[in-house]
Amino acid sequence: MKKVLSLILAGSLALSLVACGGAASSSAPAGSSAPAEGNKVLKVAAIETAYGSEMWKAVAKAFEASHEGVTVELVTDKNLEDVIGANMKAGDYPDVVHLATGRPAALTETLIKEDGLEDITDVLSMTVPGENVKVSDKIAGGFTDSSLTNPYGDGKTYMAPMFYSPCGLFYNVGLFEEKGWEVPKTWDEMWALGDKAKAEGIALFTYPTTGYFDAFFYALLYEVGGPEFFDRAMKYEEGIWQTEEAKAAFDIVAKLATYTDSTVPANANNDNFTKNQQLVLDNKALFMPNGTWVIGEMADAPHADGFQWGFTALPAVKEGGDSYSYTWFEQCWIPAEAQNKELAKEFIAYLYSDEAANLFANTKTKNDDGTEKLSGAIQPIKGFADTLEGDNKLFYAIYDNGAKAALGNFAATEAVEGVNMADTLFGTVNSLVSGDKTEDQWIADVTKVSDQLRAALK
Repeated sequence: MKKVLSLILAGSLALSLVACGGAASSSAPAGSSAPAEGNKVLKVAAIETAYGSEMWKAVAKAFEASHEGVTVELVTDKNLEDVIGANMKAGDYPDVVHLATGRPAALTETLIKEDGLEDITDVLSMTVPGENVKVSDKIAGGFTDSSLTNPYGDGKTYMAPMFYSPCGLFYNVGLFEEKGWEVPKTWDEMWALGDKAKAEGIALFTYPTTGYFDAFFYALLYEVGGPEFFDRAMKYEEGIWQTEEAKAAFDIVAKLATYTDSTVPANANNDNFTKNQQLVLDNKALFMPNGTWVIGEMADAPHADGFQWGFTALPAVKEGGDSYSYTWFEQCWIPAEAQNKELAKEFIAYLYSDEAANLFANTKTKNDDGTEKLSGAIQPIKGFADTLEGDNKLFYAIYDNGAKAALGNFAATEAVEGVNMADTLFGTVNSLVSGDKTEDQWIADVTKVSDQLRAALK
C-alpha cells in the first residue's frame, strides 16, 4: 500500500506502499567476500518493497563488475529506517539511499528539512557508465523538474527519480462489458454512472486508505487549474484554497464521498485496506484510486468471474478538458554527510543505464508463496515503456492514450508541531464519507494548515 506523510523521524514504521507489506527484512552485501585492501567501498541502502531485493543485489553486482576495485556494501530492508536511522544519528551514513518521500517515518522528509541531502544536479550532466549518453538525456521529460526531485525550488536537483507508477482509477473491464457501461470521460458522466450502479446495488467508489487521495487530489488540482495553479497550491499561496479552482476540486471529492461504499472508512487502515480493494474484485464497487502495485498485491485474492483489470485517468472536469494521471515515483539520494560522494554519483548515473533498467525490471524474485515473478520495477527512462508487455503495457500506455502526467507535491517546510497537510487534506475524506465533517469544515481546516505551513516554508 502506498504511503502517508508524518514528520517524525523517531519511531519508524513498517510500510512502503504497503505493496511491500510484512515485517521480515533482508540485508546482504553484493559480493561474496570482504573487500580487499585498497578497494573502494560504496555503502548503498535501499528500501525493499514488493519489487523484492534481488534486483538491487543484481544491480550492485553489475556495478562492481564494471568498476574495478569497487565493492558495494548493500543493505536492503522493508523497514529501512529502523536499520539506518540509528546509525545516521550516530554519524554513520550510507553513501546512497533509495528511500522515497511519503513514508510514515518521514526519514527522507526529515533530511530535506535539515538540509541533509547532497546537491546531485551535476549527475544529470554525467555520462551514463557504459554508454555514450548523458543522464539528462535518458530520464523522461518532467521527472527532474518537480518538487519531488527539487524540493527547495532553487533549480537544483537533490533526489534522483526512480521507479515510477502511474496512478489512476482501477476497475473491472469484465463488469463494464457485461453491463454495457462506458468508462466516464467527464465527472458529470461519472455521477450518471454512479446513479446507474447504485440502482443495481453497486457503489461507484472505494479507496484503500485516505493516503491514496494524495495522487488523486494532485491530479484533480491539475484538472481544475492546470500546472501553474497546482504549483501555487503546493507552495501554500495565501488564499489559494478559497479560489474557484480549489472549490471545484473540493466539490468533486465531497460529492464522490456520497458515492463511496459506506464500509470503506472502517477498513481504511494499514490492517484492513485490502478489504476496500476487494470491493472492486467482487463487483461491489466500480472504481478505486491506486497504483500499478495493486495487481500483484491482490493477485491471490478472489476475483469475480470474467474479471479483467482496467485502468484510467481521472475524468475531465468538463467535456474537452484535460484528463490527468498522477505519476508516483520513488527517489534515490546521497546524504550530505556521505563519505564517498563522487562514487555515489557514479552509481546513481549507472542506475539509468540500459543494463540497470533491465535488471530492475526483469530480475527474478519470489512471491510470498514461493512462486517466481519478475521484479517489475520500471525506471523513468525514455523509450523503456516500449519494451513492456501485459499489464505493464496497459499501465504505462495511459499517457499515450490522451491523459497528461501530473507530477510534484507540497513544498518542503520547517516542521510545525501538530500540523500535517496530508492528514488534513487527505485524511479528512474518511470523515466526509461517514458524515462526521462537512465540506466547509474541511476547507477551513485545510486553509488553517496551509497558512501555518506557508510561514514555515524553507
